[in-house]
Amino acid sequence: MDGFRDIAHLGHVSLLTPRPEESLEFFTSLLGLSVVSSSSGVWYLRGYGDYETYCLRLEASDRSGIGHLALRTWSPEALARRVEWLRGACVGGTWTEPEGGKGPAYEFRDPDGHFCRIYYETSKYEPPPDTRPAMKSNHSRYLGVGANVRRMEHVNLMASDVRACREFWEAGFGLRTFEIIRNDDGSEDGAWQSSTAQGHEIIYVRDHLGGRSRLHHVAFWVDSREDVLRAADLLNDAGVPIEAGPSRHIPVQGFYLYAREPGGNRVEICSGGYLAFDPDDSPVVWTSAEYAAKPGWGARLPSTFRTYGTPPLGAPEEDDVSDWPAP
Repeated sequence: MDGFRDIAHLGHVSLLTPRPEESLEFFTSLLGLSVVSSSSGVWYLRGYGDYETYCLRLEASDRSGIGHLALRTWSPEALARRVEWLRGACVGGTWTEPEGGKGPAYEFRDPDGHFCRIYYETSKYEPPPDTRPAMKSNHSRYLGVGANVRRMEHVNLMASDVRACREFWEAGFGLRTFEIIRNDDGSEDGAWQSSTAQGHEIIYVRDHLGGRSRLHHVAFWVDSREDVLRAADLLNDAGVPIEAGPSRHIPVQGFYLYAREPGGNRVEICSGGYLAFDPDDSPVVWTSAEYAAKPGWGARLPSTFRTYGTPPLGAPEEDDVSDWPAP
């Protein structure tokens, strides 16, 4: 792979919301992220386990969805090599100014039109004295706020051509593909990819409504299955509808819970799943029939899981979030 070992990890996701104050309350009070800084309608938030200054960039907007995803490279030289590959592949891009302690970054679009960034320079989080951890290897104190998410785990993007997106990240950035849902005609309904031993950082699923550049969900990690169940209680008490779970996924085998934050974006709280250490491992390929048979356990996902994304396209997505409690 041309980009093998150039990408270190998923750095952050920029999320757009038309209900910024309520979305901010969701991510801080219910999920337990903390605000590191803010500026004119943009908030930078982190989990207690993040070594960088933020994993979530929340931006006030007239619509929901993803602003961009960002990956950190291993070195300045790795960043330069990936930019060179993009230019050689005739993928247009531009440099962005440093923001929130990260960058400069090179911004481009994936084959479906999602904005993506790669960067190397970053600021390491320095906790204030009142949240300094006892263990020097931790990045901040365990505060136990809300679901107390440790970090961002992955982002799931909807695409019209899953295979093209998967091959783009494999060829240009060396991401490993761990699982695929492949149809009889060779097209794909899902692909799970990562630059690390973690089973997924970037996921693509087919957009069954024919949209482009949409977000399926962004996921945050908690330390145990019990913490996922605790998050379900917190959401339930707050009047937040739970769309799916708690249950166990088929790909990567994570334990999950799905809800929608006030701006309409789907959010996953997850734990578990496998780590892949075999350097010669090949992707697990599910046929559409095998996947539909649901070899794992737990309730089936609702129909909205296949169709709803942000920004929403309307019926038949069932995109109404008016059952959220009034502010």
